[in-house]
Amino acid sequence: MFKIIKQEGRAKRGEFQTVHGLIQTPVFMNVGTAAAIKGAVSTQDLMQIGTQVELSNTYHLHVRPGDLVIKKMGGLHKFMLWDRPILTDSGGFQVFSLAGLRKIKEEGVYFNSHVDGRKIFMGPEESMQIQSNLGSTIAMAFDECPSSVADRSYVQASVERTTRWLARCKVEMNRLNDLEDTINPHQLLFGINQGAIFDDIRIDHAKRIAQMDLDGYAIGGLAVGETHEQMYHIIEETVPYLPKEKPVYLMGVGTPANILEAVERGVDFFDCVYPTRNGRHGHVYTNHGKLNLFNAKYELDDKPIEEGCGCPVCKRGYSRAYIRHLLKAKEMLGMRFCVLHNLYFYNTMMAEIRDALDAGEFASYKKKKLEGL
Repeated sequence: MFKIIKQEGRAKRGEFQTVHGLIQTPVFMNVGTAAAIKGAVSTQDLMQIGTQVELSNTYHLHVRPGDLVIKKMGGLHKFMLWDRPILTDSGGFQVFSLAGLRKIKEEGVYFNSHVDGRKIFMGPEESMQIQSNLGSTIAMAFDECPSSVADRSYVQASVERTTRWLARCKVEMNRLNDLEDTINPHQLLFGINQGAIFDDIRIDHAKRIAQMDLDGYAIGGLAVGETHEQMYHIIEETVPYLPKEKPVYLMGVGTPANILEAVERGVDFFDCVYPTRNGRHGHVYTNHGKLNLFNAKYELDDKPIEEGCGCPVCKRGYSRAYIRHLLKAKEMLGMRFCVLHNLYFYNTMMAEIRDALDAGEFASYKKKKLEGL
């Protein structure tokens, strides 16, 4: 399923074949947690700005509208009118982010819903069942994401449990894919490497899950409080112990600079809320650094967000002054414009990375891009 076309150092240019289409890697997945990109961006918009993969969240869709509702509607692809690949996060990150609303046990995690407080249980089997109901292209294994400042004994115990959960995920995924009423019988399973910032725990865990013959492998539990240097170090130490013939996904990362550094260290898949979250707050990415369109200096600026940009907003000629007015007036159109531009910037940067790898010029591209940023 994963074919490496070219390599430059550890950086890989590849293709990943799925039932919902071919993914060109390295790739940035556009985050639509609740089956929608925050900022009023439709799936038609996503196609227009070069999105290859959309990412949604298992826990959030289980809470509302409910995964059984989505299954009755024909699965997530039909529900949101998107015919390209979808990756669903397992709900494992909510074990970290909803720390005050959950209790972890061997069988799984007990949550109080962040919406209405009702009790929810999710374990490996439940996470796989929900993701099967959603019918996503790629399902993520259920794991715990320990804090980067957790002590060694806690992290070790957490990783051991995550490994046991992964084995249960694989068994359940195989069972679900064989059912007659399964929406996507070709659903793929990615396992997740954890271990906080402990090199030896990360490496040992990578070795163990590499033997489980999964469809892909993720590095989780980074960008959760550690420094960029610590993150790069962990990626560098861990990637060599994951299967070379399978894609590597760095979860929740990150800035354009983070992505460039991680590609250089052998990562193929990325996702992050930065482009959408920053866009909703008027922060936009350009090849010459990030702009805050709320700044007064843009009040009479008739230039687009970035001259020469091919996104629908810049191409049409909407000015920084007009977008600033929309943001100040709290008009949703302002957020939409900024989110569209930012996602186009990320998707285009990934296409540039792929082109640079094809040409054997990634090192020089990375240097030039970082200097501009």
